[in-house]
Amino acid sequence: MDELELPLSTRLNLETGRITWKELGFFFARGRILQVVTELDLIKVATALANDDASQVSGWLTAQQVRILPDAIAKEWAADDNNLWAVVVAPWVVVQKRS
Repeated sequence: MDELELPLSTRLNLETGRITWKELGFFFARGRILQVVTELDLIKVATALANDDASQVSGWLTAQQVRILPDAIAKEWAADDNNLWAVVVAPWVVVQKRS
């Protein structure tokens, strides 16, 4: 099966990986990092973004479950970036801290 024939969520899952704060700094400076709370599934959020599911994404944004990464959290992540997971859904880098 060609990778393009895979469901979007499967493709995004294959593109998800660990990332360091050093790799994220550029995107943070541009306001392009979306933080996903640990209670949500990173791939589900990325899939909704990629599919432009406005109602689902809007609900998460309103509930602050998905948000542009705040400065205070960025400082925490810069100090301890061992468990950051990310996937790109242009123009965003969707990131979640894993325990």
